[in-house]
Amino acid sequence: MKYVSTRGTAPELTFEDAMMTGLARDGGLYVPDVIPTLSHDDIAEMAGQSYEEIAFTVMRPFIGDTFTDDEFRDLIEAAYAGFNHAARAPLKQLDSNHFLLELFHGPTLAFKDFAMQLIGQMFQASLTRSGKRITIVGATSGDTGSAAIEAFRGLDNVDVFILFPHGRVSEVQRRQMTTPVESNVHALAMDGDFDDCQAALKDMFNDFEFRDGVNLAGVNSINWGRVLAQVVYYFSSAVSLGAPHRKVSFTVPTGNFGDIFAGYIAKRMGLPIDQLVIATNQNDILHRTLETGAQVKEGVTPSISPSMDIQVSSNFERALFEAYERDGAVVAEQMDELKDKGEFTISQGAIDMLRDTFASGRASEDETYATIKTELMLSGELLCPHSAVGVTVAGDHLGETPMITLATAHPAKFPAAVEKATGQHPDLPPHMADLFERDERVTRVPSDLDALQTLIKERIQN
Repeated sequence: MKYVSTRGTAPELTFEDAMMTGLARDGGLYVPDVIPTLSHDDIAEMAGQSYEEIAFTVMRPFIGDTFTDDEFRDLIEAAYAGFNHAARAPLKQLDSNHFLLELFHGPTLAFKDFAMQLIGQMFQASLTRSGKRITIVGATSGDTGSAAIEAFRGLDNVDVFILFPHGRVSEVQRRQMTTPVESNVHALAMDGDFDDCQAALKDMFNDFEFRDGVNLAGVNSINWGRVLAQVVYYFSSAVSLGAPHRKVSFTVPTGNFGDIFAGYIAKRMGLPIDQLVIATNQNDILHRTLETGAQVKEGVTPSISPSMDIQVSSNFERALFEAYERDGAVVAEQMDELKDKGEFTISQGAIDMLRDTFASGRASEDETYATIKTELMLSGELLCPHSAVGVTVAGDHLGETPMITLATAHPAKFPAAVEKATGQHPDLPPHMADLFERDERVTRVPSDLDALQTLIKERIQN
């Protein structure tokens, strides 16, 4: 299995090299050169299997000879041992044909744990084998940062720096990033919004002198390993509802497009998915792109679902690569237009493919609050604002096919919004009960590339 860049000029890499590299040297994102498929019987055999067993079957074709079967099974087992639900990703029924996939039973209470815990295990195994030391820099709109810190804190051969937009994450999200005491992790509150953090990260990867000097690695959803780990719960949940013998649909609250692109990969692998519905909040660039055929940045408006407050959706580049029949030159041209002009227009053939593959919708702040309140009364399920965006949009796409909406975070990560909607204050689980009593350790930084790089070089442990 080889991996190619969405912009067409970076060298092909193995799974291990693509995972450790993150962003390709031509600025593109790595994808497998061929998407493996599973047969009807392969998928049917998943019925009754553990999450870990399904994860091995789904991911094994993508990793080549990076790990032996036994090594990979052990890494998967270790990754999910800390989840507090035996099913890892349990389904809850909301209505007769609508189900909620709870993805918040990991150590940091968000879906990012599914990928980050496994990435942490794979990185550690690879670095132990090679003896190398790396510097991980990540940009987060809230959940990726805490999941990355949890996965890598205390490791001897990794330094972790997480950029998050100052004042634009929930207090729980911030404290999850700023209270770990391990000296190899660093929370950096950057002036600006998430897109500014993400742009700084990409600029660091494109500065090859800096990149090579600190052995830079990335664990944002630009990292293929992140996307791959998320493919698994599409299979586990669909099989629970009768796949491959019946079709299943998914609604995915998304900002950076990684989670729903994982659903696209699951469909390409053979999972019988009917609809893949993109759910956006008021920062609805993905919904507008499908409606108009053009991607136009309009600025970020802070919301009660801050992890979706994004205008530059990195993983959409992977979808464009498929829509343009893997023409890296066209993708590179459109990404340059987005960076230089803030917009680009998608060709008719490509937008037709995207519209055939994805549906979309938008939830306002008022609709999100209303859904949190109503769902608690109707089903007893307490939703975080991001999950409520998904449930709101899913309501417009319900039909004969079972719909699974992804619940991406625990409601206690966003207590103010949940309490405003319902009058109930969601409590943190016991292992986080003292979160607000812990000391914070955070550095305020400007949106300045030179200053960021200087700080990182000063703090890495040699």
